[in-house]
Amino acid sequence: MSRASEPELLVLHAVRVRGTGDDVAVAERSRLAVDVAHELLLDLEAYGHVTWAEFAGTGGWSLTERGRAEGERRLAAELAADPTGRAAAVVRDAVAAFGPLNARLLRACTDWQLRPGDGGRLDVNDHRDASWDGRVLDELADVVDGVRPMLAALVGELARFEGYDVRLDDALAAAQGGDGARVAGIGAASVHGVWMELHEDLLATAGVRR
Repeated sequence: MSRASEPELLVLHAVRVRGTGDDVAVAERSRLAVDVAHELLLDLEAYGHVTWAEFAGTGGWSLTERGRAEGERRLAAELAADPTGRAAAVVRDAVAAFGPLNARLLRACTDWQLRPGDGGRLDVNDHRDASWDGRVLDELADVVDGVRPMLAALVGELARFEGYDVRLDDALAAAQGGDGARVAGIGAASVHGVWMELHEDLLATAGVRR
């Protein structure tokens, strides 16, 4: 049976996985109401687990070292609370399966941004070669399909992994429809952005430091 994480962990983990984000972004990532996320963020700030910073008119929450340690403690406790050990086993299997897929994803994103030019050097991809871009998009689609069994197994044990498949599908469909920024653009709306969140989520859950 899929385990639902505690709201405090969801918020703390959302800040870690996103890197930084305001109340709305953290609420969306943790699937909580904005007012609930806001109150929890203030509590976490009081404990020294998160901090708010502003730059150039925008602001966001980020983890402190104390908050990272607390998040890792809670994630480990969540796995340890499963008396069957299935959740921990699924996470270990997912980490092993993710590595080869991650290498392919990163290569595809590089190929989207760069392609061989004159003399064998790499040039910025101007996206005028439809065949090249088509092959990249096909590879991304294969990688997204390849991660589905892993995600299904994770969701079966930990409910907070829900939604990655939908977000990857949405970004991929937009990219296939002509929105090139949804391949490797900055932000959580691109295939690369969603994938990086999933990578951080998986490593944090497994207790693996980059």
